[in-house]
This record gives sequence, C-alpha cells and structure tokens, in this order.
Amino acid sequence: MAAAKVFLAGGNTVKVPTFLVPATQKVWMDIYTLEVPGSGGKTCSKIFEEAGCDPPASPSCAACMGGPRDTYGRLNEPKVCVSTTNRNFPGRMGHIEGQVYLASPYTAAASALTGFVTDPRKFL
Repeated sequence: MAAAKVFLAGGNTVKVPTFLVPATQKVWMDIYTLEVPGSGGKTCSKIFEEAGCDPPASPSCAACMGGPRDTYGRLNEPKVCVSTTNRNFPGRMGHIEGQVYLASPYTAAASALTGFVTDPRKFL
C-alpha cells in the first residue's frame, strides 16, 4: 500500500524497470482487492499498472535470492538497484558488481518515479 500511495501521488510513470514481489500470499491477494484510500476506488494493482510497473509477481524469493539468469528482477549486469529486500552483499541479487541500495517501499517507489534515489516526502 505504501508504494501505491507514492505512485498515486506522483501522478506519472516510472522511469526505470520496476518489479513487484509481495512478501506473502495474503499481501499478493490484497494488491488486487483492497482499495487505496484517496484513490477513487483503485486497487494497488491498478495504480501499479498505471504507473508502468511490471505486474506483481507471486510471492517468492525472486531477485533477492540471485538465482539463475532468468530469475524475476535479477541483476544480470552491473546495474544499480533500489530494493526493499532485507539483505545486501555483493552478488546477492545477481551480478557481483551490481549496486543494491536497500530502502523502504516509500523510497523505492519515489526512486522508480525519478530514476534516482529519492526522498519520498515530496510525494506524500
């Protein structure tokens, strides 16, 4: 819900590829059913779609595990990533030279809208 609120307030589309992997099955279902306050009845999934995010994946370890090259959201090149995962060490999300910055959902969403690490308060 935090990221949806930032995307809603931002009013534009993301500037970088934005992957969404909910933590639990319940959160995944809530993304498609709960209305975001102040959105005029929109669900998180609708707001994410309008912002240009990839559709939310089912709950899994996904990119935070590194996994094979085809793992959803994995860094296969030395890129920069803002992530809401809970671990950060070289190679954790894929490429050993990838730069991973851990952030809150608010900061991750604001950063997706601007294309660089961004203080979310300007969107709240």
